[in-house]
Amino acid sequence: MSQKPLLCVDGIPMPIVRLNRITLVTGVAAAILLQAPWISTILFALILPAVLFGRRGSPIYQIGRRLLAKQIAGEEQEDQQLMRFNNSIAAVLLGGAQIAFLLGASTVGYILMGMVGLAALVALLGFCLGCFLYLQFKLNTRRLFS
Repeated sequence: MSQKPLLCVDGIPMPIVRLNRITLVTGVAAAILLQAPWISTILFALILPAVLFGRRGSPIYQIGRRLLAKQIAGEEQEDQQLMRFNNSIAAVLLGGAQIAFLLGASTVGYILMGMVGLAALVALLGFCLGCFLYLQFKLNTRRLFS
């Protein structure tokens, strides 16, 4: 089931959204394969500013805007709130992984990281789980408060 991104006028260009997902998949895969939990710290440090400050605080957005300038022009865009929601889920899971690693529960840490990597990989393949959760959240919020 392929899901089209939510589009908006002043959103995040899809090449940058893909860059964000590729960064997560690559980082998680490297951390698991190399058994290097410090990589999850780097991923957490990349995602957290995006959650707290939006695209203006996102290192991935800032780098992608420069590297992918030619691909960005005229591309579809994803809603900033949706991207922030997805990054929030990733930040919570990566933050949980950080805590697990600090407490010596490496298996739990790698499972939490793996969840982030798997969700990003599935999103690259066409189904955005975070987008689905966001849509459900919005629909249920509307039903509850209207």
